[in-house]
Amino acid sequence: MPALPAFLRDLLPRRFREKRPLVAVVRLNGVIGAVSPIRQGLSIASVAGSLERAFALKDLAAVAIVVNSPGGSPAQSHLIHRRIRALAEEKAIPVLAFVEDAAASGGYMIACAADEIVADPTSVVGSIGVVSAGFGFDKLIARIGVERRVHTQGEAKAMLDPFRPEDPADVERLKAIQADVQALFTELVTQRRPKLPAGENLFTGAVWTGRQAAALGLVDALGDIRSTLRARFGEKVEMRLIADARGSFLARLLRRAAPGGVGTLAGDGLAALEERAAWARLGL
Repeated sequence: MPALPAFLRDLLPRRFREKRPLVAVVRLNGVIGAVSPIRQGLSIASVAGSLERAFALKDLAAVAIVVNSPGGSPAQSHLIHRRIRALAEEKAIPVLAFVEDAAASGGYMIACAADEIVADPTSVVGSIGVVSAGFGFDKLIARIGVERRVHTQGEAKAMLDPFRPEDPADVERLKAIQADVQALFTELVTQRRPKLPAGENLFTGAVWTGRQAAALGLVDALGDIRSTLRARFGEKVEMRLIADARGSFLARLLRRAAPGGVGTLAGDGLAALEERAAWARLGL
């Protein structure tokens, strides 16, 4: 009996098709934890559904996580990392991460949830560090004659208020928090990448190209998802893209306009600038 054309074969339920290795593909793209009704960032809430659906597929050969992120929220990065590892261990399914433009900072933390990391030679990888950035408006409001009034219970409650002069005690407290997060990040990478070279300090926040990262052990191989999966599982491997559940642009607009919704045009603009700045730090 002649083989069915590909377009007809794909319409059949999987149980009636020729048995082919199946790899679920989940794309994690963008800044992590950026909150804006229109420019939604990656968070455990936005990606959990896609991850659950990916690992729930039957007869999986592997799950592929495509990472393209300059980083963002440490907490959301860690939550996503932990969910990937929990599902991988629960289902006993190998995970491969594929880096596109960047897996930096929190993006690299997510990539470390994979059993193997594959990057393009020109990908940006690393940025294993912690950063906090903001603006100070205290001189501006003094110039235009605005008085700032803040009343708190607790001396640290208004820490780093951008409308008041920077307090050295606040900065010291922030640095202590950053040091704790950095220690967790360093421990996580060291555990997930046990073959990192001794004597190399890779935890300075520096970034490397994919080719440099491969030499340092931060990634396992160079390549792309299609060629890597075909080489690993054969030419007939089926790559099943798991669509995210963020909703359409129109749906997000409607949520923004709904009573009780959050966000303003100015807020969306600031979120866009923050996102652009995150990519710009990597030269992208």
